Amino acid sequence: MIGIYLCDDEDTVRHQIQTALEWKIFVENYDMKVVCSAANAQELLAAAENEKRGIYFLDVELKDKEWDGFRLGQELRRRDPHGTLVYITSYGDLAWRTFQYHLEAFDYIIKEPEQIGPSVSQCLGEIHSRLLAERQDPAEVLTLRADETVRHIPLRDILFFETAATPHHVLLHTSSSRMDFLGSLNELERKLGDRFIRIHRAYLVAADKIETIDLKHNRLWAGGHECLLSRAGKAELRKKTGGDL
Repeated sequence: MIGIYLCDDEDTVRHQIQTALEWKIFVENYDMKVVCSAANAQELLAAAENEKRGIYFLDVELKDKEWDGFRLGQELRRRDPHGTLVYITSYGDLAWRTFQYHLEAFDYIIKEPEQIGPSVSQCLGEIHSRLLAERQDPAEVLTLRADETVRHIPLRDILFFETAATPHHVLLHTSSSRMDFLGSLNELERKLGDRFIRIHRAYLVAADKIETIDLKHNRLWAGGHECLLSRAGKAELRKKTGGDL
């Protein structure tokens, strides 16, 4: 079971976060538990003394002369190098502080009364997906960095990649999401091998996700999404399918 640790000195906010976490665990039947919901750093550190793969939701602005959320995260990172840190903050742009303290935060959640519960729930779901991905064969997972967050995406979930409007960026499509990250289709094509087919200079599609091919109008569909198909892409499809198109 994975332990979750929460530190926030505002009672109302802490209760709101704990409730969201416990409800998400219950609904999704995660193998997780909120071990500690603390109002100060010392209480959390004592509870997490022997933790080796914990999840930590930390308030940045702790009212403590000795500890703030970043110093607490630094100590937790020293004790639990593979733990997951999530920061709760009233301010939007604090990513630079994690670099100052040599931390890698999974996410930042803003203290907005109407949004904090859903944001915490969504964040825990994403952490759970990442932990599942880490247990898989590394060859079956694509690891990438989007903004300041490292993501591990199971290859089986990917429909296709396409070039983004921003230079040197790629859009990754799954059935339920779209992610923008720094990269190139040429690099991905070399890395991912035969499971993905370059059907157009702007599209790299998972071979097992192709549903319909319209050779006349130079289109195909993957997961309900329409993609462009070039002459070279048709040739590549014919090669991969043994000329059955």
